[in-house]
This record gives sequence, structure tokens and C-alpha cells, in this order.
Amino acid sequence: MSSSSGTLAKAATAAPENPPPDVPRIVPQRRAGQWVAAAAVLVLLALALNSVVRNEAFQWDVVGDYFTSASVLRGLWLTLWLTAVVMALGFALGAVLAMGRLSANPVLRAVSWGYVWLFRSMPILVQLLFWFNIGALYPYLFGVKTVNLLGPITIAVIGLTLHEAAYAAEVVRGGILSVDRGQIEAAQALGLSRWRRWRRIVLPQAMRSIVPPAGNMLIGTLKGTSIVSVIAVQDLLYSVQLVYHRTYQVIPLLLVATIWYVVITSLLSVGQYYVERHYARGSERTR
Repeated sequence: MSSSSGTLAKAATAAPENPPPDVPRIVPQRRAGQWVAAAAVLVLLALALNSVVRNEAFQWDVVGDYFTSASVLRGLWLTLWLTAVVMALGFALGAVLAMGRLSANPVLRAVSWGYVWLFRSMPILVQLLFWFNIGALYPYLFGVKTVNLLGPITIAVIGLTLHEAAYAAEVVRGGILSVDRGQIEAAQALGLSRWRRWRRIVLPQAMRSIVPPAGNMLIGTLKGTSIVSVIAVQDLLYSVQLVYHRTYQVIPLLLVATIWYVVITSLLSVGQYYVERHYARGSERTR
């Protein structure tokens, strides 16, 4: 009896390995076209990379000489400082504007909407040139000549901040509106104060929607600061322009600025990834 039961067990175990002949066999679809396309793309990328590396017109030795030069690093530091200041002030003002847009007061809603509409309608270059020439409208401010009061860096901070705040206001407002109304009502039912509701319930959930566009704005602001070179602010781009106006080595100096922008943007993208993962805890977006 034991031998027969063992035979039956072996037969049951071996049964799945030998399916009946009438069961169709599943064969993965061959995608030769995709492999050919991938190989062609890799070949083209290799040819392009080889062309860039071996082309002497890029003057990679000049790029290496100026990449960490004192003038370029000073311009890079000013670019990073300007980006940080503009983002901090822009989002601070944008949060106030977002509160105004969501306020029950019609005057605050109208003023906030008008600000966002106006500064999103004006190109940033026009705004900077307008502030740069504000002395033509107001020669004196607070008893001081406007030319002496507002230098190029101050004008850059003002112009970029006012422009950034209009977009930050919409980012913050969208994040707050993304929070389910039931969450706020539940917090009210628990007797939480208005400040605690905002700090413990609304903001942590709103940050899930705020961080991705805010990170995109941060990277855009970093690159957008290059426009301040038109008002003689010695940022990264203006610093390399000063060099190639003297040496006439335009391409390698532009490559220096480009590589620095790529490096900083890549680091900011990595930071954005971890910030997004932090605020996505407990949700499906954690993955």
C-alpha cells in the first residue's frame, strides 16, 4: 500500500511537467524591430559622442583651464545665491498671494488675482529692463537717488522675485486645493485650532502636490538667472562672456557655463527626488 501511494504521489508530481498534447504552447512574441531600433540609436549616440570628444573645435583643453577659474566660480556662486534668495522670497510672497486667492474677502481675492495675472503676463526680460530704468519714473526714492539705491543685483532680486511669486502662488494654491475637504472637516471635528489644522493636516498633504512643480520652478529659476546678464549682473553666464569677449574663445567658454548648469541641475533633481519621497510616505506615490 505504501509503495502504491508513493507511485501515485510521483505521478501527481510529474503530471504538470508533461502537459497534454492538446494544450497550446505560449511563445513570447519576437520584437526584432525594437532591438534593431535600439541598436541604431546606440550607434548614433556613439557617433555623436565621438564627434563631440574628437572635434578639436570644442577646445576641451580650454574648457578644463577655465572650468574652475576664479572668475567662473565667482559667477557660479552669485548664480546659486541669486537662485536661493529668489526662491525663498518668491515662495514666501507666493504663499501670501495663495492665501489671498483662497480668502473669503473679495478684495483680497481680487488683488491677489490681479497680481498673478499681471506678472504672469509680462515677460521676465521686460520686467528686468523696466526695473532697471525705474529711475526715469522716480529719480528719488526715500530722499536718495534711485540709481544709487537700486544696484543691478538688487534689481535682479526684485524683478525675479516678483515674477517667481506669481507662479509660486498658483503652485501653493493648487497644492492646498488638492487636499480632500473631508480631512479639514475631520480636523475641525476633533477641535484642532486653525494653525494646527494647517500645520498638521493641510500642509503635509499639500506638499505632495507642491514639491514636484516647486522643484521644476527651482531648476527653471537656476537657468533663468542667466537673463540678468543683460543688466550687467556678473552671474555665471556674464562671467564667461567677459572672458570670451577678451579671448574670443566663445565655444569653450559657453561649454564651461553649460557643464556647470548641467551639474547643478542634476544635483537639484536628485534632491527633489528625495524630498518627493519624504512627503509621499504613506501614499501610493511612495513607490
